[in-house]
Amino acid sequence: MATDKKNGRRAVVVSGVRTPFVKSFTDFTKLDTIALGVAAVTGLLKKSGLRHSDIEAMIWGGVILPTTSPNLAREIALDVRLDPSCEGYTVTRACASGLQAITNAVSAIERGDNDVIIAGGSDSTSNASITLPSKVVHAIAPLALGGKASAADYLGVLSQLMPISEILPRQPKIAERSTGEVMGESAERMAKRNEISRQAQDEFAVRSHHRAAAAIAAGRFDDEIVPVQTPSGKWVHADGLVRADTSVERLAKLRPVFAKDGTLTAGNSSALTDGAAAVLLMSEEKAKAMGLKPLATISAWSYVGVDPADQLLMGPALAIPKALDRAGLKLADVDFVDMHEAFAAQVLSVLKMMASAPFARARLGRDSAVGEVDPAKLNVHGGSLALGHPFGATGARMVTTMANELARTGKQSAVLGLCAAGGLGAAAVLEAIN
Repeated sequence: MATDKKNGRRAVVVSGVRTPFVKSFTDFTKLDTIALGVAAVTGLLKKSGLRHSDIEAMIWGGVILPTTSPNLAREIALDVRLDPSCEGYTVTRACASGLQAITNAVSAIERGDNDVIIAGGSDSTSNASITLPSKVVHAIAPLALGGKASAADYLGVLSQLMPISEILPRQPKIAERSTGEVMGESAERMAKRNEISRQAQDEFAVRSHHRAAAAIAAGRFDDEIVPVQTPSGKWVHADGLVRADTSVERLAKLRPVFAKDGTLTAGNSSALTDGAAAVLLMSEEKAKAMGLKPLATISAWSYVGVDPADQLLMGPALAIPKALDRAGLKLADVDFVDMHEAFAAQVLSVLKMMASAPFARARLGRDSAVGEVDPAKLNVHGGSLALGHPFGATGARMVTTMANELARTGKQSAVLGLCAAGGLGAAAVLEAIN
C-alpha cells in the first residue's frame, strides 16, 4: 500500500542499527533472540540519544519464536527497561517479518496512533527449539499436567512409545508445511525452470561477498553496527560471514546441497545466522521538534502471495512492481534496488522474470516487462549471501542500510524486495526527505 497522508502526517526513518550478523552456533550461541533484540535496541537508543521514556511503542519481527515468551517486542522493551507504558507486539511473516514490523509502524504513525516507535526484528537459529514428536507429547502430557502421576504411571505409558526410533527428538527442518520441500529444494527447481546456471549463481554470490567486503573496508557499516558482548565477555564488533577472498573458482569446488545433480551449494545459498536489527521511526513533526534529521521516508509497500508448489520464492517479482506503482515510480527511476538474497538462484530468477514481457502479461496484467535491473544499482553493499540472514532481522537491516545510503549519497529512492517462506513476497520504496 501507499501510506495515507490525508491528515498531513508523514513517518520518517530517523536511525537504524544492527548487531553483527554471525553464523549460527558461533559467537552468539548463548544469546537468544530476545537478548539479540535487547542489544540492537540498546544500541539504537544510545546512538539516537533518546530517553527511554520517549519510546511509545515497539513492533518486532521474528520467525523462530521462544515458546514461553513469543511476544518478543514486549519482552525486549521490558528488558531494556523502557517505560512500562511502552506497548509492543510481535509480527511474523517469515523472512519479511522485520519489514512487516516497520511498515506497521509507519501506518501507526501516519494514522496518528504514535509519534515514536522502534521497529525491527531478530532471530537466533542457535536457539531454535527441538520439538518432541506428537506421539510423545500425547502420551506423557496428560500425566505431567495432571500433577498426581507416579513413576509407575510413567512406566505404564512406555508401551505406547515404541519403537524408540519414533520418539527421538526431531531435527529442526525449515520445510514448507504445504509441500514438504525445504526452501533450497524449491530454489533448486526454480533454477532449473528458469535456466539459471551454476556459473551464474556462483558469480552472483562472489559479487555479494566482494561488495560487502568493500563496504566494510570503506566504513559503510560503521554507523549501523553496534558491538555485542557475549555472556563469556567477548566483544563481537563485525559481521562473521563475509569472505573478501572468495572466488568463482573456490565456489565451483563445492558440492550441491539439495540435489545430487543440482546447482545450489553452501556457497551460493545464505547461511543460518544469528542477529538483530532495529529502526527508529517518528512522525516528521516530532523528529523536527526534537532536532533530529530524518534519513528517509517509506512511501509505499506491497505484500503478495504465490503458490508455494509453483515457484515458492518468486514473490518479489510481483511485489516490487506493485510497490513502485503505488509510489508513482518506474523501476528505471530508482537509484538502488536491494534484494534479499536467500539464494543466488532465487534472485536471478526474480530478475529474469522482471525483465520478461510474457511474465508481465501473465502475472502482472501489463503489456511490457517491469524492466531490467542495472547490476550497478543492485545490492550495492552485498546482501544476505555474504552478510547472513537472521530471518526476522533482514528486512530491518535492508531498511537501515538503504536509508543510510540515500542520506549519504544524496540519491532519491530505493526499492527493497524480499522473498519469504509460504510463497510470500514483500517490497517497499524508500525515498529521500525533500
